[in-house]
Amino acid sequence: MEITMKVVKLSHPNYEYDVHSLVKAFYAEDQVTVITPETKPEKLAELEPQVSLEIELAETGAKIRVGEEDFLWDAETEPIADGYKNGLKRFLYRTLSKVTGQELPWGNLTGIRPTKIAYGMLDEGRSDAEILEFMEQSHYVSEEKALLGIDIAKRERDLLKEIHYEGGYSLYIGIPFCPTTCLYCSFTSYPIAAFRRQVDAYVDAVIKEMDYVAENFKDKVLDTVYIGGGTPTTLEPEQLDRLITALKSKFDFSTVKEFTVEAGRADSITREKLEVLHRHQVSRISVNPQTMKQETLDIIGRKASVEQVLTAYRLAREVGFDNINMDLILGLPGELEADVQRTIEKIVELAPDSLTVHSLAIKRASRLNQWIQENGVSMLHNTDETMKIAAAGAEKLGMKPYYLYRQKNMSGNFENTGYARPGKYGLYNILIMEEKQTIVALGAGSITKRVFPDGRIERCDNVKDVGLYIEKIDEMIERKQQLFSEEIKS
Repeated sequence: MEITMKVVKLSHPNYEYDVHSLVKAFYAEDQVTVITPETKPEKLAELEPQVSLEIELAETGAKIRVGEEDFLWDAETEPIADGYKNGLKRFLYRTLSKVTGQELPWGNLTGIRPTKIAYGMLDEGRSDAEILEFMEQSHYVSEEKALLGIDIAKRERDLLKEIHYEGGYSLYIGIPFCPTTCLYCSFTSYPIAAFRRQVDAYVDAVIKEMDYVAENFKDKVLDTVYIGGGTPTTLEPEQLDRLITALKSKFDFSTVKEFTVEAGRADSITREKLEVLHRHQVSRISVNPQTMKQETLDIIGRKASVEQVLTAYRLAREVGFDNINMDLILGLPGELEADVQRTIEKIVELAPDSLTVHSLAIKRASRLNQWIQENGVSMLHNTDETMKIAAAGAEKLGMKPYYLYRQKNMSGNFENTGYARPGKYGLYNILIMEEKQTIVALGAGSITKRVFPDGRIERCDNVKDVGLYIEKIDEMIERKQQLFSEEIKS
């Protein structure tokens, strides 16, 4: 099935990302390409005849041509004085909304952290009414979504009161192996069957990276620890034990408020592995079904069956875990409201402690792109109704929304929301999204983020390839030393 192309001609290279993101939000089924005067001549020659939307920027405003119709914007008449870029995004949103007849739930917000606006305004002492008005008028966010953002921002602020921002940090350890790669996934992951012989060397390298962090952060407070991936439980029980034994021997866990291991794939979970995690006092785990419809699991290449998910969850409860998260994805191929309803009913029966509801994001590097070309994007069906079904299920379980983020190319232009029962909120999830605390990341493909007291953030990426990570572990450590070369106590 052929995907149609939407070519946008932009008179200057400025704002190319924002223009692309907003046009894509309105034309989700199309491949959107933005051309500018800096586009290569051969590509310009190929794409200019296909231009359907032209944006001409000027100091005093802008003009948008859609087909034969022109829309004009005079920046001086803009009622909100918050800069040219924001005014342009509002103008583009109004134009596309008029042309398509659509209104987007999150308006012209194209970033991934809508709660950041509400969080910052709350810190300034602004009232709910002021924040609501700002989000509606400045970004055209719907009242429902704006109120959700405010509610979550308040909960986040309350949950993070005890976090050590300047004097503390959190630790992430990436295990980049999976049983198989799912259709929608673009994360750095390697099939465990092909990489089994490298796992021990990989654990050795991670432990070596631990040594550097433990020594150089010994005067800092460790608040949260998260082992993710990939799928950490692809490691054998003795490998998991070796990794966590080293971790707990090198770091002071007396200050750790949350220790999470993302067990994730049910086909990687055994009683023995769960017992290793429980013995090491892991406080929170994830058992992620994504959907409870077997046909969908088969389509997306997730080999764990519905029955395996149920078994893994019950095993985790038997072993003694009292804080279990489950992940769902809405908008998976072929799923309709009735499928989501059945999945939610099964989740409610299991009664996990938290539920993370993802809107499917179409990643360029995933196999889902090829699937869409063959089957059509209309098979990805996420609606306001499916979001409400999931929210109602979370409410039935006594859960409240506590974190939220968005990604590019999300099905239905919605969001990812974390729900949890009181006392079961995932602190690390909030910290990684709000970027208020330094997170030191170990392992292949992981990204360390140092947050400075003035809010500045600097990143340090580890190489993605497992073999290169093992080979160049000293170089990875040296990169961290450079990032933290300024006084560690500053």
